[in-house]
Amino acid sequence: MTEIPFPPFEPSFPWAADVLSYGQTGPMIAAMEFTGWRHESTAWKDSAYLGASLGISPTYRITGPGARRFFEDRFVNDFSRLRVGGIRHGIMLDDEGRILADGVVMRTGEEEYLATWLSPAIDWAFESGAYDAVGENVTGQVFLFQVAGPRSLEILERATGEDLHDIAFARHRESSIEGRPVRILRLGMAGTLSYEVHGAFPDAHAVYQAIRAAGAPYGLVRQGKWAYMLNHTEDGFPQAYYHFPYPWYETPDFAAWLDARPGAGFFADRPRLLGSAGTDAAKRYLTPFDAGWGDRIDWDHDFVGKEAARRLSEAPPRQGVTLEWDGEDIADVWASQYREGPVYDQFDRPAEIQFDSGTFDERTGQFRTMGFRADLVLDGDREVGITTGRATSMGYRRMISLAFIEPALAEEGTGLVVLWGQPDGPQKRIRARVARYPYLDAVNNRDFDVETIPHPANAG
Repeated sequence: MTEIPFPPFEPSFPWAADVLSYGQTGPMIAAMEFTGWRHESTAWKDSAYLGASLGISPTYRITGPGARRFFEDRFVNDFSRLRVGGIRHGIMLDDEGRILADGVVMRTGEEEYLATWLSPAIDWAFESGAYDAVGENVTGQVFLFQVAGPRSLEILERATGEDLHDIAFARHRESSIEGRPVRILRLGMAGTLSYEVHGAFPDAHAVYQAIRAAGAPYGLVRQGKWAYMLNHTEDGFPQAYYHFPYPWYETPDFAAWLDARPGAGFFADRPRLLGSAGTDAAKRYLTPFDAGWGDRIDWDHDFVGKEAARRLSEAPPRQGVTLEWDGEDIADVWASQYREGPVYDQFDRPAEIQFDSGTFDERTGQFRTMGFRADLVLDGDREVGITTGRATSMGYRRMISLAFIEPALAEEGTGLVVLWGQPDGPQKRIRARVARYPYLDAVNNRDFDVETIPHPANAG
C-alpha cells in the first residue's frame, strides 16, 4: 500500500481542535479561521488579536563590519543613522525602479542586522557581492507572532511581567515570556497599536500559549489567515503576494539564481495573473511611488535602481488610494448566480489572496502557482490604473480595495469603475469611489500615546 503524504500542520503554534476552517497554504495546513473571519477582523479595533500567520517568516541575518555597506548598496533607505534597537522598512529595487523586495530590517547589534520577508532577494544580493560580513538564512530557526489592537500592550505586559511602555514605535528590545528570551518590536500591519514578538523556534509553542493566557481577560482573539489579509487593505499598506507581485524573473541573474534552487522562486515563478488586468505582469508591479513609499528613499547614497527611481519621482504615473465599492453592484454580482445569464466571478472569499498548493488547474492546463488578482480601474471607458486586495471590511460594512491610479483622479470622492471579471469571461462594471487613505480611521501606531494606558502595577 502506498503511503499517502499528509501536509504538516503549521508548526509555529500548537495544534488546535477548535478551529472553524483550515486551508492548505503551500506545503502546510494552516488555520484560516478560528472563530470566523468576521469576528476576528474586528479585534484590532476593539480588543486585540494574536496572529501566527507569519510564524515561519523568511529571515536573513547579516553580521560583520561590512554589513552596513551591503544595506546601503542594495536598499533605498538611509542606514547611516540606524541605531541598535531601531528598524527600517527595507526596500530593494530592480534596475527599472520597481520594488524587488520589501520587509523589516532590525539592527540587533553593532555589527548585526536581522531582515524579515526580504528573502530570497536579499540572499541573492548578498551572495552576488563581496562584503566583509557573513550572511545566513535562519528561516525556521526563529518565530514571529503578532499582537495587535488597543489592548495589545496590556496583554504583552501581563505575559512578560514587565513594563513595556518604553518601546516606541519602530523600536525593539529584548524581554522574556515564560522564561524564554524574546524580542518585542512595536510594529504591525493592523494600523493601530501593535507589536511583534520574535524568538527561537523551539520556544514558539510555550510563548504562544502564554500570550493567549495573558490575553484572555482582555478579549484576545486568535487570528486566522483570512482576517490577517484584510487588515493590510484597511491599513493602506500594499502587501507583496497580495496586492502586487515582485518582478524577480525580470532580472536574468536573479532568475538563474532562483532556478538553481528549486522552490525558492515559488511566489514569482509563472504566477497565475487573474482579473481583468490580464496577463501583462508589468501593470501589476509597483514602484515606491505607487505604494506611497517615496519618503523611504534616501537620495544621498547610491543604490541599485536609483537612476530609474529618480526619473519616476519627477512625475509618478500612479498614486495609491482606497476604493469603496458600490453595494448595489456587489449585490448584483451575488444575484447573477441565481438567474439566467452570465455568472460573474463570485466573492466567495473575504479577500483575494490565492493560497494554492501546486495542484493541477484544469482551466489553464498548468500546475497552480501563486495567483495574483488585479482588475482594471476605468474613468468612463478609459483605463486609468488597477485595483487589488479586495477586502470585505466587517468593521465598516464596506467592500474596499487598494488601487493605483492616475494622480489626477486620486481626490477623495472621485467616481470610478472597477471592471470585475476575467478577460475571457463575463465582466461586471462595479461603481466605486475614491475613499480615505488609509481607510482605517483609528489612531495610527506611530501616533498612539501609550501613556494613556496605565503602567502595570506588578512589573518586575
